[in-house]
Amino acid sequence: MEEVDHLADERSKAQFDVEAMKIVWLVHNNNSMSRNELLDLLRAILRFAKITERQQEASMLRFYVDEPAFTDLHWGMFIPAIKGQGTEQQQQKWLALAYKMQIIGCYAQTELGHGSNVQGLETTATFDPKYDEFIINSPTLTSSKWWPEGLVADIGMKFGNGAYNTMDNDVLRFDHVSIPRDQMLMRVSQVTRQQLYVRQTVVADVSCALSWAVCIATRYSAVQRQFGSQDGGLETQVIDYKTQQNRLFPLVNSAYDYSELPELFAVYVPACTYEGDNVVLLLQVARFLMKTVSQLGSGKQPVGTTAYMGRVKHLLQCCSDIQQAEDWLKPTAILEAFEARVARMFVACARNISKMPSQEEGFAELSSDLV
Repeated sequence: MEEVDHLADERSKAQFDVEAMKIVWLVHNNNSMSRNELLDLLRAILRFAKITERQQEASMLRFYVDEPAFTDLHWGMFIPAIKGQGTEQQQQKWLALAYKMQIIGCYAQTELGHGSNVQGLETTATFDPKYDEFIINSPTLTSSKWWPEGLVADIGMKFGNGAYNTMDNDVLRFDHVSIPRDQMLMRVSQVTRQQLYVRQTVVADVSCALSWAVCIATRYSAVQRQFGSQDGGLETQVIDYKTQQNRLFPLVNSAYDYSELPELFAVYVPACTYEGDNVVLLLQVARFLMKTVSQLGSGKQPVGTTAYMGRVKHLLQCCSDIQQAEDWLKPTAILEAFEARVARMFVACARNISKMPSQEEGFAELSSDLV
């Protein structure tokens, strides 16, 4: 049977310029292009937009010469931070200025003495309720913010002659700087005038995952055939059923219009290593579980997602009452099986840690078990 490229056939039906879209996508996502490649792509985009030769040169010169230090963190982190974490009022106040680059932002977490060790950071933010301000202070040399890209001046030559020497990476220290409380981005967390800290949990990257899902579903629908054949020929492509189009196409549109995939890529890919390897997060959870285990004998009952640990004696002794396959359809049976397995794992781990000379040595030696 002759192989048919169904996706190519579907792309040929597009009512927009697919090649032009690829160019725009590449500019947003490919940070490894050479200067000439980038300029060639920019020329193609500007030609597509029917901009004159003089405007092309001016636009490219401004993009490549005037703004290289600000393109990455200003557009990739500062603006998305305001959009994702700022209240509506804060967005109205700052976004218009940021888009026009009348205010410029960067990201200053790393400290000279601490790298990505967030718990070891020394810069302090002390709330002053009298003046409704945060006092930001860098008390030591090692608390200096080191390497923030996009500030004025520069720390000097960096290792190698590559990309980092083409941008400014500065050093920053705060000397009891007063910042009004309402300058804190307060959409997902805030400090009240009464010194209460309030935080909401927001699953910010769900839209990205859903965008992947609808892309997969659309591609599969273009390849899969089902029903519709009356004379023994090929069955109908699933994508050609109007009901399938009604379900998928609005979602595809939403994914491109609202998910801002290039921006999500720039913002969330680094999230894998902001605080080091993700193993660090697993170890933090493990420490919390070990602390909860240590408090079981005190009469303090676990709450929330660890409430089941209050039944640890039962879970260590219980046996599943599953008798036949259909019993696994009971959510309570599955839940108890997981609870029993987890309880036995964390009790065994806690016992092994208790046999070590110190708790810290136990955590170091048994880190694989904790993960």
